[in-house]
Order: sequence, then C-alpha cells, then structure tokens
Amino acid sequence: MSRICRLRNSWIVSSGLILILLTSTLSVVASGQEQTNPPKADLFAGYQWLDPGGSIPQPGNTDPSTGQFLPNRLPSMPQGFGLAFAYNFHPNVALEGDYGGNWKSGFNINTYSVGPRVTWRTEGLNMFIHSLVGVSQLNSPFGGRHGFGAILGGGIDLTVNKYFNIRLFEADYQVARQNFAQFVPTDQPDLRRVRLDGARLRTGIVFNFGGAPAVPPTASCSAQPTEVMVGEPVTINATVNNFNPKHTITYTWASTGGKITGKDNTATVDTNNIAGGNYTATLRATDARAKNNNEASCTANFTVKEPPKNPPTMSCTANPTSLQAGGTATVTCDCKSPDNVEVNVATWTASAGSISGSGNTGTLTTAGAPPGPITVTAACTDKRGLNTNATTQVTIEAPPAPQVSPEVQRLEQRLALHSVYFPTAQPTAANAKGGLLKSQQQTLTDLASDFQKYVQAKPDAHLILEGHADPRGGQEYNQKLSERRVESVKSFLVAHGVPEANIDTKALGDQHNLTPDEVKASVETNPDLTPGERARILKNSRTIILASNRRVDITLSTTGQTSVRQFPFNAADSLSLIGGREVAKKPAAKTTKKKPTTKKKP
Repeated sequence: MSRICRLRNSWIVSSGLILILLTSTLSVVASGQEQTNPPKADLFAGYQWLDPGGSIPQPGNTDPSTGQFLPNRLPSMPQGFGLAFAYNFHPNVALEGDYGGNWKSGFNINTYSVGPRVTWRTEGLNMFIHSLVGVSQLNSPFGGRHGFGAILGGGIDLTVNKYFNIRLFEADYQVARQNFAQFVPTDQPDLRRVRLDGARLRTGIVFNFGGAPAVPPTASCSAQPTEVMVGEPVTINATVNNFNPKHTITYTWASTGGKITGKDNTATVDTNNIAGGNYTATLRATDARAKNNNEASCTANFTVKEPPKNPPTMSCTANPTSLQAGGTATVTCDCKSPDNVEVNVATWTASAGSISGSGNTGTLTTAGAPPGPITVTAACTDKRGLNTNATTQVTIEAPPAPQVSPEVQRLEQRLALHSVYFPTAQPTAANAKGGLLKSQQQTLTDLASDFQKYVQAKPDAHLILEGHADPRGGQEYNQKLSERRVESVKSFLVAHGVPEANIDTKALGDQHNLTPDEVKASVETNPDLTPGERARILKNSRTIILASNRRVDITLSTTGQTSVRQFPFNAADSLSLIGGREVAKKPAAKTTKKKPTTKKKP
C-alpha cells in the first residue's frame, strides 16, 4: 500500500473517531440540555492549522528515466486563518458559511464552503457538528486550481456571555479534488486527478448577534374554591415556568386576609374570624442561584361571604305594549325583597320618548319617537343598598304606507323601459349629443311622454341612465364614449320635456358588460323573433355581443324597475346598430312579354 493511501486512510479513521467521540458526547449532553435563548447569528474568527493530506505533481520533480512526475507531498500548514458565519433558523440548527486559508512555502489552500450546523446548547458549553460543501482553491507552482471540496467535523464553544464565546477547539475532516490533467500524462491517473484527504484544527473567538431576550420566569396562581363562607378553608395552587429545572425554588406566601400556610407551590388560607369581603393571596418564587431573571410572583383572589343578603327582585309590564307615535303607555313594576326589607322603585329611563315615574308606576310619552321598540328601565333598591334593575318594551308602530292612486299604478305599469342602443363609436367627440337612430329616438319619445305624467304624481322620481361601451377600445376611450352616450340620451329626454333635475347619469365604460351567455339568453327569449331568425342571429354571436354592449340602460328610481336589455333586431335601422348599413330595396323591374314572331312565307 502506498504512503499516500496509508495517510489517507489514517485521516479517515482519525476523523471517524473524532466524529464518533463528539456525537457520543453530544448525545449524553443533549438529554440534559436546558432551554436557552440562542443568538440569531454568530461569527467565528480565529487560528487554523491544516494538513492537506495528499500529494500533487510539481514542475521539475520528475523521474529522469521515465519522465513521469513524482508525487510531491503537500506539507502541513501551521499558518492559517479561519472565518465562519452562521444564521440560526432554530435554537439548534443553523446554515453556516465557512472560509479557511492556509499557506506555506509557495503553496496555499483556500476553502469556501456552506452547509448545515447542529448545536447542542447547555448552561456553559455549546457543542456542534457541521457538514459543509463548496470550493477548494489550491495555489501551487502549476498555478491556481479550483475543485470540489467538503468539510465534516465539529467542536466545542465555551460560553462567556451573551455576546461572545471561546471556541476551545474545532476538528474537521477536509476532502478536496484537484485536476492536473492539463499537465500530467494519462498513464499517471493518481496525479492527473488528485484527492486530498486532510484534517484541520481551529480555535478562536465566536461573536454572537441578535437573538431573543432571555425569557423571564413566570408564575400563575389559582384559588379553589373562589368563594367560601366564613370559617371554610381556601386552597391556593401555583404553577411556575422558565426557572432552571436543576435549581431549587424558594416559595414565599402572603395573604391580605386569614392565616396562610404554604408548602412549596401549595398553600391553605384559614378564614376563621375574618370579615366578609374580597381577599388576595400572593406567591413570590425565587431562584437564589440565578443571577438574572430569578424571581416571579402571582396572585389569586378569593371571596369570603357573611350570612346571605339577597337583593330585591323586580318585574315590569307595559300597557299597551304597542301604539302609534304620540300616544302614552303606563309601566308598572312589582318589586319585592326576599329578606322582607323595605324597597323603593326609582331611576326611570327610556331609550326613546320620555318617562316620568312615581312609586312603582311610570308614564311613557312617545311624541317624536321613531318606529320600533322603546326600552323602559327602572331600579329597585332596598334600605341596605342592594338593588336590581328590570326592563320592559313598548313598540312604536310604523305609520301606514301612503296609498298609491290607480292612475300612478297604471303609469308605473305602462312605463315599459327599454335600453337604448348606439352604432359603433357613436356619438363622436365632435357630435357628443348625436348617435341616436330613429328607432331609439322613438323609444325615448314614448318614455319621455309617460315619465312627464308620472313625475307629476311622484315628483321625487328619477330616471337613472347607465352608459356602456363594447370592449374593443382602450379603457380611457371607452369611458369617454359611455359618457357621451348617457349625455346624448339625457339631452334627448330633456328636449322632450323630462326635467333635467330628475335624470341621473352613470358612465361605466366597458365595465359590467353582458356575457356571451346573457346575450344568448336574451336572443333566445326575444318574443319578436322567429326560430329561424334566432338561429341566423346566433351564427354571428360575436358581432351581436358587441352590439348588445353599445347601449344605455334606464332605471326608474321609485320602483327599481330596470330597462329590458333586448337588442331591437326588428327595427328598420337594426343593421346600422349592429354594424352594417341599411339598403333600400329596389322596385322589381317590369317585364314585357314579347309577341311571337311569325316567319313570312317564302
């Protein structure tokens, strides 16, 4: 076996023994490790010793007889520096980035690695293992080489304080691969692709950053039972948290009433010969060995009762229980004391209207009260100061709805609202009030005539116009187009006698457009179309969907009635609305019968 192989195997065995020893130690310690508040990140800086553990080719170091390179054992490198930064995702798990550099006699090795680190934390000692992978940079007479590298090992840190630790030692097995195939012939495979099995040792300082503050100890107390009669005992139980479980806790008990006797976290209060009332038991738990956060306290309240004092009982009734606003109701309360103590009814209040009371009777005046329930409250108090409240309700009925005349009802039924449709891109910016075809003007003319009569009966009625545009234009263009459409309809209605103050407008652009399914349903339920016409229309569904969204919808504010959104397919100018054009039918050409010709006889 070659010297290189023996050295490599010895490092593997040594590293294995180190890891087995470290893992065994950590396993023993982990069973007794304590809850701590580790730093969020830590930075190690210190001395590093490295034995690369391998041989490489070297210019000029060849066998004179064969011309082959001779192995050049890399020397141990006592001159070195180590740096590692770790971010703790968990009290025991971190992601670590590592740099190591060593140099000697024209050789230097730099490693850049990253990987997980597991740490076992105790009160004064932190033990860790890590497994890192990365890049190993070797500088030799052949120049700089980069190859794969890995590090496996661990170490022990001595905890000094929250801000820094001392790394007693770190022992790692370091492996790297280097490629010299550019210089070494193929008959020397071990020197063409070199494997370095080395070991490194470190010691230095670890700086700690961040981390949650130390969790202070806490205590909670409870009384059982919380209410007792004079002479009955009360048991107080306490639970403490976040104290060091290895330390002895001292419990000190006190009470604002009665004699308290405690043993550890349990105490008993003797309530003999104390007055009735509310009392508090207090525990103070102390860890004498801890330097900071070594004390916690808690309280528990309990009540000691004297012979019972029953408060009065009372119920109230109203007559009548419902009435129109402006009427009055009488409220009567029946108040009694279970202990036969003199009682008095007073402090009358009402949630609406006004109430005045004398003795156990009150009068509720409902003038100006809105419809709905009114809550009446009274208080009953005995001469010992014990009191109780009682309530009752009186309902104010809503006034009857005004009668709608038959003429107004007929107008509402006759106000058949239909949406108004526009040709593509109409009206234009140059003619903002245009774009209405004759069929749509007739729809608005009929609506204006009916609405003028309707508004005489209901002056507060409004027509709400909502403008829409198909989605082919940009958002800003469609918004402006829908604004011009509602203004065009509004101007037409005002010109035909509809008061401008009774018209509201909304421009929605291409928002809230009808879906293809809604347009299809509108076509299929249109009573003015034959089955054949429906079939022909639905064959050109995209064009029909666009045409159906170039419209203004109309809503009657008083009833909420919304215009029927059915495209006027049977209108004379429907092709212009859809996007085609009207073609006047030509009269049929007259035909004349030709007289038969007779051949002249020869």
